[in-house]
Parts: sequence; C-alpha cells; structure tokens
Amino acid sequence: MLNRFARAFVTRLITPIAKLLLRLGLSPDAVTIIGTVGVCFCALFFFSRGEFVWGTVFIALFVVSDLLDGTMARVSGRQSNWGAFLDSTLDRFGDASVFGGLVLYFTRQPDGAANAWGALACLVFGFVTSYARARAEGLGFVGANVGIAERADRLVVVLLTTFLVGLFSLPHVVFTVVLWLLAAASAITVAQRMLAVRAEMAGRQ
Repeated sequence: MLNRFARAFVTRLITPIAKLLLRLGLSPDAVTIIGTVGVCFCALFFFSRGEFVWGTVFIALFVVSDLLDGTMARVSGRQSNWGAFLDSTLDRFGDASVFGGLVLYFTRQPDGAANAWGALACLVFGFVTSYARARAEGLGFVGANVGIAERADRLVVVLLTTFLVGLFSLPHVVFTVVLWLLAAASAITVAQRMLAVRAEMAGRQ
C-alpha cells in the first residue's frame, strides 16, 4: 500500500540527489549494491547488539537507495531488465538482514524466544510473499501485486518499531505484538496473491 501512495512523492524529493550522483559518475547499479551492503551491515551489526535507534537511522538512509537507483536509471535513460533484476534480488538480502538481525538479538535474550520466532516468521512469509508475485509474473499472470503487507509496508512497520522501542526504551512485548501481527499480515498477503492468481487463471480458461 505504501508503495502506491508514497513512492511518487519520495521520488520527487530524491530526484535532485539522483542527478547529483550521476554527475559524480556513480551508476544506478553501484548505488543498488552500496545500499544493499549498507543495509545488511547496519542491520546485522546494530540490531544484533540491540542498538535499535542507530541501526534504524542508518538503515533508513541506505534504504533510500532503493528509490535512488531507479530514479537514476530513469533520469539517465539506463533502465534495463538487468537493473530491475539486480535490484529485486539484492532487496531480498536487505530484508533478510533486517529480520535476521532481530533474530540474532532475541535468541540471546532470556525472554526472547517469542520475538525470535516472530522475526523469523516475518522473514519467511516476507520471502514467500515476494516469491509468489515473482513466480506468478514468470508464468504470465499479473494479479499477484495485491496484498495488505507489501515490502515497503513491512519495512516501515518494523523500522518504526525498532526506532520507537530503542528511543523510548519500550518493553520487548511491543516487538512481540508487532512482529506477530506483521507475520500474520504477510501470511494473509500470500493467501491474497494465491487467490488472485487462481482467479486470473480461472478467467483465462
């Protein structure tokens, strides 16, 4: 949902930055790789240590590259299937690192089992959500772009939670509620995409 409502607005804000990076000689692919490495490092380093505020701030800065690379490609006329494939593939590494960092942290906490399993569930269902759409599109079906918890939604929710918990020293039960609700929303999204593709298949018969 956030993809549809926020992407256009944010893209307008970062277009000047995209043009500057192009003038400096950076390519869209380079920005994609730098952003992914940054997200992975910050998530696994800061989140695994329980440093949620700094982790969220740095991850948010690197996540902007997810929009920067696409904007740079459009502005420079370098849009390509390879760029889209690279971006989508590396996104999975970033997503896994965010939730993986939480798993690492909570597995070391005496009362962290529920949160560790919740973060792991978010990771698994997030991957299945993305795979369901990719597989459907690979088979020629376009209806799998629906769902209540798309990638941007999941990232915003988990990063907002880590930031607020770290900033205000909120109890870890906040993580428990948010992570399991997010896992449930991701599971519902998988079901929505499966039903949408099934309906599209039936309509073509």
